[in-house]
Amino acid sequence: MKPLQDETLPAGIRARFVDDVNGLRMHVLEAGYDGADRPVVLLLHGFPELAYSWRKVMLPLAEAGYRVIAPDQRGYGRTCPEPVDYDADLRPFNQLNRTRDKVALLAALGIDKAAAVVGHDYGASVAAYCALIRPDLFGKVVLMSAPFPGPPRFAAPAQAAASAPDVYADLAALDRPRKHYHKYYATRPANGDMCDCPQGLSDFLRGYFHGKSADWPGNDPHPLSAWQAEAIAAMPTYYVMNAGQTMTETAADFMPSPEEVAANAWLTEAEIGVFAAEYGRTGFQGGLNGYRCRFDPAMVDELRLFGGRASELPACFIAGDKDWGAYQNPGALDQMQRHAFPRMTDVHFVPGAGHWVQQEQPQATVRLLLDFFAG
Repeated sequence: MKPLQDETLPAGIRARFVDDVNGLRMHVLEAGYDGADRPVVLLLHGFPELAYSWRKVMLPLAEAGYRVIAPDQRGYGRTCPEPVDYDADLRPFNQLNRTRDKVALLAALGIDKAAAVVGHDYGASVAAYCALIRPDLFGKVVLMSAPFPGPPRFAAPAQAAASAPDVYADLAALDRPRKHYHKYYATRPANGDMCDCPQGLSDFLRGYFHGKSADWPGNDPHPLSAWQAEAIAAMPTYYVMNAGQTMTETAADFMPSPEEVAANAWLTEAEIGVFAAEYGRTGFQGGLNGYRCRFDPAMVDELRLFGGRASELPACFIAGDKDWGAYQNPGALDQMQRHAFPRMTDVHFVPGAGHWVQQEQPQATVRLLLDFFAG
């Protein structure tokens, strides 16, 4: 397999493989790679995304003097040489091993310390664990679109017995039965549903990206009262799905018109073709396994070792003002600032952006990143 070809990438961004990265041959995009003395910024993508998701911010960051590195995470893109099987070992996809991947990548590149680690969506939790576990390797941390409330904690048996009600069962019991997308993503059929979608991968991804963007007029996010079925059911169906629908059927409900597609400057047909081609080769299971780890008791228990730990690094949070992601876990935004990242001095909601803030509003995102890095 070859790296992404130059004609796919903006001029000035290169793609290559880095060998022996925690057992991986990791595919990375780089900008500002012409100077060894440049401070390093590590960019971590989310789901269903790729290193390619950072294409609009990499060059401006490099022009500001940074060496910018964006890997395809484990199970994604060209770091994933073949489709991942649902029955394969789940452990390599847990948060601790994904953090180990990033530490190993820096070592393989001969980098002693990165100036910042930046994570979007699922990549935000990976960036958060990098900051919590190896603060010596990262100068600052930026979380985007997905607040990190902190690792799970140990609880006394009595506390565990009195824990929150089964939200997933309560969602199914609503008058209009619903299911949470995390729970759906952890099921065996999810990957096949998306790989074999009747509308084709390009249209599936187009509907998915459109629904979560500021372009869809139904996005009017606001804080939710509690992690309870009635409260979280207020979110759009791309987060709290109709019980009888797959994600491909859900995404079809958000499919933009041909005129809207033609007018979309932040995600052109050529650009979405890159996502469709990569996921057409790998499938989605490598990314979905990250969601499965959230429901595996052994994986959750591993993270309890860090329960209650706060990061001492300077931190920043960036999301779009039309992004439900900032509120989908009620209380997480507050817990992140008060407990997990008490040195989080910057919280920004970018006008005119939804969930894909670095793609929808790259200039504003770059400006906020550079201000934070320089602060």
